[in-house]
Amino acid sequence: MLRIYCRNTGTYKEFQEGTTLLDMVPQFDFDKPYDIISAKVNNVGEGLKFRVFNNRDVEFLDYRSYSGRNVYCRSLCFLLCKAAQDLFPKCSIVLRRPISKGYFCGFDKGDGSALTDGDVAAVKSRMQSIVAQDIPFRRHEVQVSEAIRKFRALGHPDKVKLLETCGEVYISYYTLGDTADYYYDALVPSSGYLKVWELSPYKGGMLLRVPDRHHPESLAPFHEQPKTFDVFKETLRWNRIMGLSNVGDVNDACLRGKATDLIQVAEALQEKKIVQIAEEIEKRCMTENPVRIILITGPTSSGKSTFCRRLSVQLKACGLKPVSFSTDDYFVNRADTPRLPDGNYDFDNFETVDHEYLQQDVLRLLSGEQVQVPEYNFVTGIREHNGKTLSLDEGSLLLIEGIHALNPALLDKVPDQVKFRIFINTITSISLDDHNCIPTSDNRLLRRIVRDFNIGAYSARQTISNWPNVRRAEVKWIYPFQEDADVLFNSSYLVEFAVLRSHAEAILSTVPKNCPEYSEAHRLLMFLHYFVPVSDKEIPRTSFMRSFIGQ
Repeated sequence: MLRIYCRNTGTYKEFQEGTTLLDMVPQFDFDKPYDIISAKVNNVGEGLKFRVFNNRDVEFLDYRSYSGRNVYCRSLCFLLCKAAQDLFPKCSIVLRRPISKGYFCGFDKGDGSALTDGDVAAVKSRMQSIVAQDIPFRRHEVQVSEAIRKFRALGHPDKVKLLETCGEVYISYYTLGDTADYYYDALVPSSGYLKVWELSPYKGGMLLRVPDRHHPESLAPFHEQPKTFDVFKETLRWNRIMGLSNVGDVNDACLRGKATDLIQVAEALQEKKIVQIAEEIEKRCMTENPVRIILITGPTSSGKSTFCRRLSVQLKACGLKPVSFSTDDYFVNRADTPRLPDGNYDFDNFETVDHEYLQQDVLRLLSGEQVQVPEYNFVTGIREHNGKTLSLDEGSLLLIEGIHALNPALLDKVPDQVKFRIFINTITSISLDDHNCIPTSDNRLLRRIVRDFNIGAYSARQTISNWPNVRRAEVKWIYPFQEDADVLFNSSYLVEFAVLRSHAEAILSTVPKNCPEYSEAHRLLMFLHYFVPVSDKEIPRTSFMRSFIGQ
């Protein structure tokens, strides 16, 4: 017999060795408003079919947890792929990054004909039928060479290339009925768990919508994101220019000694976009209502400060005179900072910025006055005046950078026609393979873990612990204004994860196994193993990457 400690109840129960988590769930009495779909075993995420052979701590999870959502959404992607292949055996389907609260899916039927609304309806109907049949997802652990032979025979070169470069001896793939596919982590026990979803035609492909993270009985609300989608398409075009569509392609290129070329082209494409933005601003400066203020925002670790510096260089090349400051310098004193329900400071709250004071200074600058601007001392938590002054001459532009820069309430007394809004994001367009999307926030979380550790601000454990608060604040205070931007800029990097791996692995390894944060550290470590490591020696000093990995 083995002894299991359930963190949901704070109690112990004994089970036979080899009992699955699925069989343990009914034996523990705790509130289960939604289906239990995964668990953490000794702080490592596992599927419910995981068999336990030793004494363990177990925490059961539903969709409201980050780990649970990932398990559900991966399973939903497999459901979609199976339904599509059942109806269109020669089809290829590519699941891209989440957009408009769902997954955008490219779909080629394989017969040369265009995708129709009727085709999408047929796939949806087939998905519903599979859910009704409650077919089990089955896991198969095999040698990598066997999996490569299988997926080569099935006509999945994306999976073949990924597995050829992953460096593993054994891997697991899954089957749903007679359909085999590869997913890099656990799935739900059976298709009957996938009760809430929607599939609809979307921009020449399909949109697979998922449950709301807080209310899993309902779909996440749909929000059209045309500008975000355009940036996503542009990034895909850049990938095609470089001949890359998934991680296997990147790994293969790096193993062939092409990493330097990838870095140089990626840097050139980003610089080209910054030049285009600067030229657009220059045009707007020549209109009847010329631009006077450039507002630059984005979520944490998106590269706002680096973008501000690089844009300033290109604006100077256009004959303009950029003058900049950060909204962070207008933080209220720490004693006046809003607090979270748990009593900790809410540094991402809009009221953390003294926006009345900031707007007063901006209005004075626009009227031609010289203004002494504050500088925030992050050590003492006090706003200081150290003699720094700003003024706007003819041809000058005021650049304001910060997470609240696009909030309309920040400069509501300044006419909109003199503002040019820029949103910086990290839109990870590349996937592990055609059916495995990379979570959109992993890019920024790894950046922040590495930066926080390198500058001595926070340990990896502390950064991971605070990440849910950061994400909640972004959803509330930053992302609602993304589509209001005049321009969206993508700061993600095709070889970024390969470079970050060399820095992040040692840092993530410092997270103790006996703390809740180990679950996320372990997941990120397993994820980074898919990337062939690349040295950072070829990363330019001006690169977005340098603000995170150091000079």
